[in-house]
Amino acid sequence: MTDEEKLDQAVAWLRDADALLITAGAGMGVDSGLPAFRGRHGLWKAWPALKHLNMDFARISTEIAIRKAPRLAWGFHGYLLQCFRGTHPHKGFQILLHWARQMEQGYFVFTSNVDGAFQKAGYDRERIMECHGSLHYLQCIDGCDAAIWPADDFQPVIEMARCQLLSNLPTCPRCGQVARPNMLLFDDPRWIDTTLARQREHWTRWRARLRNPVVVELGAGKAIPTVRHFSEQMGRRIIRINPHDFRIASYRGVGLAGPALGTLQALDARLNARQSDAATGFRHGREIK
Repeated sequence: MTDEEKLDQAVAWLRDADALLITAGAGMGVDSGLPAFRGRHGLWKAWPALKHLNMDFARISTEIAIRKAPRLAWGFHGYLLQCFRGTHPHKGFQILLHWARQMEQGYFVFTSNVDGAFQKAGYDRERIMECHGSLHYLQCIDGCDAAIWPADDFQPVIEMARCQLLSNLPTCPRCGQVARPNMLLFDDPRWIDTTLARQREHWTRWRARLRNPVVVELGAGKAIPTVRHFSEQMGRRIIRINPHDFRIASYRGVGLAGPALGTLQALDARLNARQSDAATGFRHGREIK
């Protein structure tokens, strides 16, 4: 199938669907200006101290790191939190929302991102499932109870050269121990996933109503394929958008090579053109398929 045929197929699915499932990985945030920290090059360029300590993403994003070197770990996570707070979701979020509002059953979002971007873009909190939690919420590192709380009062001051938190560490309001992000870390047995459990209930109720959904998957990589696997559970109408890992079996969907924003804009332009052609056809006494 050519690229043009893939676009046409994607548009046809979007036009026929009664619901839109949006599945999003880290690549969804790149067009909003969020840096990619997964690779060692990007991580160590931003934090030379982590290179000196030979710490990659999987080592700094652990409960052990927060316990043993809390100011280093919160230097990293605190800066990410600052980035998320200061970032505005790109226009692709609104394109997806516009499509969904024209569908009978609307939308649901499944994302591995912990940035809260969909909420900031105006999506209904009850239609979002964050499978890795959120950096915008905290929990006690010792799990003194099952409480989680917003990180709003935590205003990190970071020394980037040393990747050190200079301001006060966030602490549990109940026991005074250091707090950690309420998100799934690496090798993490103590993540409090009560929010995810509630989100999963919303998802189950929404899915039961669907007849003909379409999946738009954005920026989901292979390294941790949670989002890709979730997309593939939905059947055979998956529109996979990714600059590199865009391939998908033809019986499952179509793969579109490109960034999230640019590809969504291309699809939206084609979808609008089809709707305009259809309206013109009706005015001339014929329906254009």
